[in-house]
Amino acid sequence: MRAPHHLARTAGLFYLIVAILGGFAHFFSRGEVYRPGDATGTARNVVAHADLVRAGFVADLVQAAFFLFTAMTLYVLLKHVNRNAARAMVIFVAVAVAIICLNMVHQLAALLVATDTSYVGALGARGSDALVLLMLDLQHYGYLIAQIFFALWLLPLGYLVHRSGMFPRVLGVLLVIGCVGYLLDTFTLFLAPDLGAALDPFLVAPAGIAEIAMLLWLLVKGVRIPRQDTSVLATA
Repeated sequence: MRAPHHLARTAGLFYLIVAILGGFAHFFSRGEVYRPGDATGTARNVVAHADLVRAGFVADLVQAAFFLFTAMTLYVLLKHVNRNAARAMVIFVAVAVAIICLNMVHQLAALLVATDTSYVGALGARGSDALVLLMLDLQHYGYLIAQIFFALWLLPLGYLVHRSGMFPRVLGVLLVIGCVGYLLDTFTLFLAPDLGAALDPFLVAPAGIAEIAMLLWLLVKGVRIPRQDTSVLATA
């Protein structure tokens, strides 16, 4: 009976690390320096906050690893419900993590170009500034591509949560709705950027609510153990 609660709280702890480090990297680190459409301002910000950019780079790599650990722990917790769905959940997360890690090369390139004077000498000030902005633009769009798989992992997770009886069923429904919201947000931003920017807060809100609820439930409540599933969980 202790194993499921231990797994749930371990997954919740890993998920919390993802939320803290990912939030720091996205909102505090990149949010401090990235100015879309402003090459000079962005390059100056990267130089002025180089240590913050480095910290955000490391934070993103660490949170990517813990995101995979989260999915692996949830796999062990929920595989008895449907092994194929649990496998799909981990595969989607693994793809998202791979994209995130490869995409971080753009942030590192922006930092190198902004802080190494040899690039200014070769490209000129305007050229190097433009390249810094281009690298961070590419990173931004790389994250949108990764968001497709951030969305897709919520679909099997929502199914498993809903079917398991270990969580409130409404939480599973919210996770599936969050998946749809993330996908709509991603493709709207690519197909109609202005409309996507206007709709973005509304489309990602359901996923944010669902993921925070899932995180809190894992940390605070752990799981509910349905009586009929006790023997299954003990051998899972």
